[in-house]
Amino acid sequence: MSQWYFSYQGERTGPFEDEQARAQAASNSNGHVWRDGFAEWLPIHSVPELGAAATPPPPPAPNSSSAPGLRRSDEIDFRIVGEDMQFVEIELDPGETAIAEAGALMMKDASVRMDTVFGDGSAAEGAGGGFMDKVLSAGKRVVTGESLFTTMFTHEGQGKAHVSFAAPFPGTVLPIKLSDHGGRLICQKDSFLAGARGVSVGIHFQRKVMTGLFGGEGFIMQKLEGDGWVFVHGGGTMVERELGAGERIDVDTGCVMAYHDTVDMDVRPVGGVKSMFFGGEGVFLATLTGPGKVWLQSLPFSRMAGRMLAAAPQTGGRDRGEGSVLGGFGNLLGGDNRF
Repeated sequence: MSQWYFSYQGERTGPFEDEQARAQAASNSNGHVWRDGFAEWLPIHSVPELGAAATPPPPPAPNSSSAPGLRRSDEIDFRIVGEDMQFVEIELDPGETAIAEAGALMMKDASVRMDTVFGDGSAAEGAGGGFMDKVLSAGKRVVTGESLFTTMFTHEGQGKAHVSFAAPFPGTVLPIKLSDHGGRLICQKDSFLAGARGVSVGIHFQRKVMTGLFGGEGFIMQKLEGDGWVFVHGGGTMVERELGAGERIDVDTGCVMAYHDTVDMDVRPVGGVKSMFFGGEGVFLATLTGPGKVWLQSLPFSRMAGRMLAAAPQTGGRDRGEGSVLGGFGNLLGGDNRF
């Protein structure tokens, strides 16, 4: 006899025996169901075993927060661990799936199965879309700086299971529920770390030539769509700012991490010629104009990498550190006699 579990707006009930499950489906079919043997949670009305009484739910309201054309994301639980070198631990119920960038895995429970798929895994396998759709999805990811493949982690056992994903460099892992932000978020390239199955990772083109050339992110950024949780990563500390209609802030071009698609991003000169050449902030600043939310990072990876490159020994020898009074003579004493 099967054990059935039902999910309504993220609230789960069960287990139910067969007769109880049919009665539950008849009373409310506007949700998802799972039992042992299912690869994923399915819409209640699509499961023949639950009877004809499980009629399809009404279409979503016009003001639904989900992005149009996207399947509902899995409802996952999570926690962010750490302060400066953070990782995210996702808790999965039976049948739930998390998606992540290739190479982001830190650890997982044995009951979590790992699969690699073309594209972003936003559509269920076998739920439509041919080979070319998958190729186009994978192509979008390559253009935004991601891998051709996405890794999917599905809990196939009983009870709870955990899978963790680590950020690629020091900074902050930011959890965002897309349904709370209009179902769409624009991010810098390479910022997506992990998310719930059903989230789509696409392309956002900068239409303004000057913004694409000097905005710090190029012409192509990431577009995250769906209604589930996503986890994006930025360097240093993350700051959230809500802009009113027409309100503008000027930001270093590398510090823009993410923003609502209602926010207008542009560039402007930093000031006069003296500021451009000697101000240390480059030639342009990014301008963000509301309405909408923006997320800024305090330490862009490009800035950190530039400082590391500048501090690296140019001769390949061991350095005595910044400000060392020994300088090159210290290298001689240490046995590094290369000239």
